[in-house]
Amino acid sequence: MYTLVLATLAGLALGQETSGKPSSAHPSSSGGKQSHGDSPAQKAAATVDNYRFARYTLSTLAALIFCLFVYRIVIQSIRYIRTLTCLNNDTQKYFKMPNLAFGAVKQHLLYAPLFRRRHNREIHLGIFHLGYIPTRVQSLFLAGVIAMNVTLSVWGIEWNGTRAAALSHLRNRTGTLSVVNMIPLIVLAGRNNPLISLLNISFDNFNLVHRWFGRIVVLQALAHTIAEIMNIVDKSGWKTLQIAFNNSQMLITGLVATIAMVAIVLQASAALRHAFYEAFLHLHIALVILTTVFLWKHLENTHPQKYLLAMIIIWVVERLTRFVVLLYRNVGRGGTKAELELLPGDACRVTLRMARPWTFQPGQYAFITVPSIGLWTSHPFSLAWSNSSGTDRDRSPDSEKGYQISTDDILSTSNNKTTMSLIIRRRSGFTEKLFQKAERSASGITSVPAFVEGPYGGHSVLHSYGTVMIFAGGVGITHQVPFVRDLVAGYASGTVAARKVVLVWVIQSPEHLEWIRPWMTTILAMDKRRDILRIQLFVTRPRSTKEIHSPSATVQMFPGKPNVDTLIEMESENQVGAMGVSVCGTGGLSDDVRAAVRKRQGFRNIDFLEQGFTW
Repeated sequence: MYTLVLATLAGLALGQETSGKPSSAHPSSSGGKQSHGDSPAQKAAATVDNYRFARYTLSTLAALIFCLFVYRIVIQSIRYIRTLTCLNNDTQKYFKMPNLAFGAVKQHLLYAPLFRRRHNREIHLGIFHLGYIPTRVQSLFLAGVIAMNVTLSVWGIEWNGTRAAALSHLRNRTGTLSVVNMIPLIVLAGRNNPLISLLNISFDNFNLVHRWFGRIVVLQALAHTIAEIMNIVDKSGWKTLQIAFNNSQMLITGLVATIAMVAIVLQASAALRHAFYEAFLHLHIALVILTTVFLWKHLENTHPQKYLLAMIIIWVVERLTRFVVLLYRNVGRGGTKAELELLPGDACRVTLRMARPWTFQPGQYAFITVPSIGLWTSHPFSLAWSNSSGTDRDRSPDSEKGYQISTDDILSTSNNKTTMSLIIRRRSGFTEKLFQKAERSASGITSVPAFVEGPYGGHSVLHSYGTVMIFAGGVGITHQVPFVRDLVAGYASGTVAARKVVLVWVIQSPEHLEWIRPWMTTILAMDKRRDILRIQLFVTRPRSTKEIHSPSATVQMFPGKPNVDTLIEMESENQVGAMGVSVCGTGGLSDDVRAAVRKRQGFRNIDFLEQGFTW
């Protein structure tokens, strides 16, 4: 429904005022203000330009979406054909060799950080988190969006004419574009953004673009406000400025909206956002509502109000969709319960027993709300496991052989109550309170009512790769475990191209192995697991060498940090078919894996997949 509404509104926005004639509701419908110092013909021409450039903005973004969609279809088709071709092919030699041209694009554009090798590792100034450095392709896109908006903001304005006319045109142009850019701004902010699944681009990337669109909107609003103030001052002097604002609802509401926008940008800075996330989120929403209310009054009976209406409808529909899905997933049938289990290493295993669960897919995450701990606030966590209630999650075989579990047992969906599990590491705020709640229980296990919003993500699949390397750092293992399970089960049933799967998990202490012990026990007992899966554990802070021991040739443990480049080199030398390298962990680990994959473009067919929450 949300996708349908979005498409309808986009079509209406692109189709409005195609004749280029101004709305009759107001003498200067592009900005709702009279222009000084230009003729009626010049006013009409400037108004037409405003409408035209507004359509250019939306049309350009729509064309870009179409191009990205075509690219996604091509890549997905190649991977699908590769999967089918390799199902009964154990060598997959054809897919081992790279396309040199596309390899160069991946090395120098798609996978490349803006400078050298740093991308996902945070930039810190003392205790303050200053954000991340974008990749080259992200930077190129953002530069294009900024250049387009700067060009459209000043193009066609008669700068050689009177100062009053130029300021009036600049005011109306930047005001119109600021409101128009609110449409992509609000679309990109939504958790149910349909472009995520349509283009197979993560929310993390869209959130980055959302922040930059927000800055563009605010800068255009500031230019709009400053141009109007300068126009008033030029005409009547500074002494009349306050009188003008006091006597005009349009001026005062516009000024309040602009001030609220500036406040949004300041409070959304990376340092404040990461230090006080919950306070940021509530204040952010309140300021957005304040801006929208005053902007609606400011644009009353003007053409740009239609763009603002489209933005409001998109925001309301997205929120209503989330609310309806939240009720459906969690209300009735006894509701949703979250079982909190205390784990070593300052962690907590959360097992969700949902009223109406969904079919679990690897790579999915959900937003968790626990009213007794965090009131109405919701927080995103990767889902690590899904089970039917009849599954014995606590099997503990003495050796690697364990119990033999068939693929059907692992992946079947029965009528039993389905549970979904995740691991939460103790930090500050919500996670600290959650940990303390479990800690207060005498048994270390307690159950609380909860609400689960999702699923989100789950669009990445690794079925088409003959060789898969999966890197995880710390609690990042929760994102990677489902992929391991899926590939081993797929290999046993002959539905994936994978012939070699290597899991590399970097942990600080051997006690962190307890986080996924029941799930890893199940994976190790799966049919044909030994033929495909190898696990390498790296313990960075072992208390003694006695803690480092390898259970078998396929499950090995090492002290210290891994040499990522060496590990990937060893696998790429003997890779089967195309190779996929996935990482979820610290910024440093992600950047090391990215650099190693980039280094081998042009020599081997290797793809890089990264999961991060850099919000």
